[in-house]
Amino acid sequence: QVQLVESGGGSVQAGGSLRLSCAASGFTYSRICMAWFRQAPEKEREGVASISTAGSTTYADSVKGRFTISKDNAKNTLYLQMNSLKPEDTAMYWCVAARPTWNGLCYGLRYEYTYRGQGTQVTVSS
Repeated sequence: QVQLVESGGGSVQAGGSLRLSCAASGFTYSRICMAWFRQAPEKEREGVASISTAGSTTYADSVKGRFTISKDNAKNTLYLQMNSLKPEDTAMYWCVAARPTWNGLCYGLRYEYTYRGQGTQVTVSS
């Protein structure tokens, strides 16, 4: 059974940093598309960053230059390094995963992934 378990959230002051982790297990295939999404109260869900099976990354404009997505294939773990955090980054963050499409493509920041974790809260105070 596929499981995605996030960790690393917490409270931090503006300008600070956090690193989120997402431990993946239960996949029966090695090529996995993954991404981070977030949602703040009364706001729409937002794709934050994605990474393809080839390691290509995509970022939301709101986090470019501040956040970095990476994946350790040996540990089956996805990361999101968040620097220069702002109060508007406050949200529940969760990771998602899916197999690539039949022609090997991933989903970028579109919410079309099959699996998701339970989420981890990030709170940034001013």
